Amino acid sequence: MTGDLIRCGWRGMAGDPLYEAYHDSEWGVPEYDSRALWEKLVLDGFQDGFAWITILRKRDAFRQAFAGFDPDVVARFGEAERAALMANPGIVRSNAKIDAAISGARIYLDMRAHGEDFSQFLWRFTNGRVVQNKWSEIGPLRAQPG
Repeated sequence: MTGDLIRCGWRGMAGDPLYEAYHDSEWGVPEYDSRALWEKLVLDGFQDGFAWITILRKRDAFRQAFAGFDPDVVARFGEAERAALMANPGIVRSNAKIDAAISGARIYLDMRAHGEDFSQFLWRFTNGRVVQNKWSEIGPLRAQPG
């Protein structure tokens, strides 16, 4: 290994320190901590319809608004906390996404109460192995001769 850093050609990443730091230290790095995985799942839900850099720029505000993504705390969010989230300009304000995050925290706790670890649940989908795609070419699909 040469030690040379190879970055993906993500649009808008080059020169953005936040995006580059995310790429270099988080993206594609296997995560096994259940709470950290839940945070990623929630942020991915909020990302729908937005560029990922938008969520990265708001991540600190999300962490503050969602109590450090502590499922024990978020699961107890009621109408007052929900209203505060909807009024928070630092996060993506979506009724459906906020409700999904709160509901997801409750499901996370239910799984834990029934002896199911969130990390193990997720990693089961890949039999505990990291999946690494190796595309040799990216381009349009071509029909194979029949």
